[in-house]
This record gives sequence, C-alpha cells and structure tokens, in this order.
Amino acid sequence: MANADRGNRPLSPHLTIYKPQLTSITSILIRITGNALIVSVFLIVCWLFSAATSPQYFTVIDSFMNSWLGTLVLTASLWAVWYHLLGGLRHLIWDRAIGLDLKTAEYLGWLVVFGSFLLTIITIFILW
Repeated sequence: MANADRGNRPLSPHLTIYKPQLTSITSILIRITGNALIVSVFLIVCWLFSAATSPQYFTVIDSFMNSWLGTLVLTASLWAVWYHLLGGLRHLIWDRAIGLDLKTAEYLGWLVVFGSFLLTIITIFILW
C-alpha cells in the first residue's frame, strides 16, 4: 500500500536546485583542505623518513619535492594550512554566536578566502 502513490510524490530538495552560498562553499573547502593536509603530511613524513633511511631514498623523494610538481603540491599545502586555520577561526567566532547575520558571515567568508591567499604569498616571500 505504501508504494501505490510513490511516483506522484514530490522529490526531496537536492543540491542541484540550491544556489551555492559563500558560507556553504567555504565550509566544504575547510573539509577538503583538512583531508588534503593529511596527504601533505604523509608526503613530508616520507621525505623525513627517506632522509633518515638512506641517501638513495632521500635523493628520489627530494628530487620530487624540488620538482615543479612538488613545489606546486607544497605551495597548495601551504595555502590549505592558512585556509584551514582561518576557516577554523571563523567557526570559533561563530561558536561564540558572533557574526551570524548574513552580511557579517559573507564578510568573514571573503576574509577567509582572500586572507588565505595573502598569507600564502607573504609566507612564500618570507621563506624564499
């Protein structure tokens, strides 16, 4: 009996009918960058382990780390660290029930996005 009118019922709202909002996109990116940092930490641990193991292993891993792909991965990882940190600070602000109105939430979202790029560039120039 329950299946008799199944075809006539309205579908539940799905992600495709919602307009993406800055707060939802930045929240999703916080989760993505957190998981991507796991891969970056694994790469750095492999580099340190190869340095402790043998010169041959270190040469292989170090040549990757100094290649254009390794530099790209490390730069993206640096951006992910800053983005994840700033996004976490934004969530800590929200946990205090501050900045929950739409205008302030949008402002904090853009602050996280632009701040992460700015801090990445500053860090690269300081470490270069």
